[in-house]
Amino acid sequence: MPGAAAARIGVVLFNLGGPEALDEVRPFLVNLFSDPDVINVPGPLRRALAWWIAKRRAPIARGYYEQIGGGSPLRRLTAEQAAALEKSLAPHGVHKVVVAMRYWKPFTEDAVDELLAYRPDRLVLLPLYPQYSFATTRSSLDHFRRVWAARSGPEVPIVTISQWYDHPGYLAAMAERITATLAQMPAGDGSPVHLVYSAHGIPLSLIKKGDPYQRHIEEEVKLLTARLNEWNRAPDRVHLGYQSRVGPTKWLEPSMESVLHGLGQAGVRRMLVVPISFVSDHSETLYEIDILYRDLARAAGIPVFLRMGSLNDSPSFIRALTDLVLTAR
Repeated sequence: MPGAAAARIGVVLFNLGGPEALDEVRPFLVNLFSDPDVINVPGPLRRALAWWIAKRRAPIARGYYEQIGGGSPLRRLTAEQAAALEKSLAPHGVHKVVVAMRYWKPFTEDAVDELLAYRPDRLVLLPLYPQYSFATTRSSLDHFRRVWAARSGPEVPIVTISQWYDHPGYLAAMAERITATLAQMPAGDGSPVHLVYSAHGIPLSLIKKGDPYQRHIEEEVKLLTARLNEWNRAPDRVHLGYQSRVGPTKWLEPSMESVLHGLGQAGVRRMLVVPISFVSDHSETLYEIDILYRDLARAAGIPVFLRMGSLNDSPSFIRALTDLVLTAR
């Protein structure tokens, strides 16, 4: 209809969140371990376990955050992604991009309040987890829907982008970043470069319940390696390891620790680590890979160790997110 107002589109970027100061570490951990998608036991027991785990882990986690500047940069980086995406979407209509963190500020409730004030005609939900998992994607989306319903959000069409590990634009952004990092690899002794994809681990119990995360990770490794082969930028060897295990239960294997140990024993001298389930820098990249795994690699006899920089708000990644939003159905 001539003169009709343009549809107002709300876009929600989901991530887990992270403490920005040392005194926020323990309450962040309580929120994390209180999630039934993380610890699936009855409510009262889960809350007691969350408090107990957070009390034990907080001093250790505080030490990690102290080594990366005293807090997580995830909120700032995700806000930069949201701003860049909103700018990229501007030529395509009226869009407002908000951030919803699962376990820390800005919480999902904050994002819903922003959207209610904006009064969108349509919502696009976009978790910043390329691969689907019960513990990340499902948890974030389910929580948003609960909050939206509880706050009497208007009945508007809601489109959900559940997974995008195989999106061509995202794969291109990753391949570009891998290629650029390979070009920075020190020559060393000229030995082969081993590329190690590092993915956040999850408990095997989730996989047994039908969580597709492991399959998505393995498929993305194949797709990325094929893309690098097409560009004649393939590394000499490719490996996959899982990081960030918590607790005594069995998690996805092989662990990054065992991968590093095995490569050291095999005489590997040059290694590039590619975080495959993170699109922003946070403790798992800045501490776990850059500090912990670098030290483990050195102890294993691997002198050349590089990490691919996270995508953050790189133009190619923002173009991929833009395409995901515009083509969402």
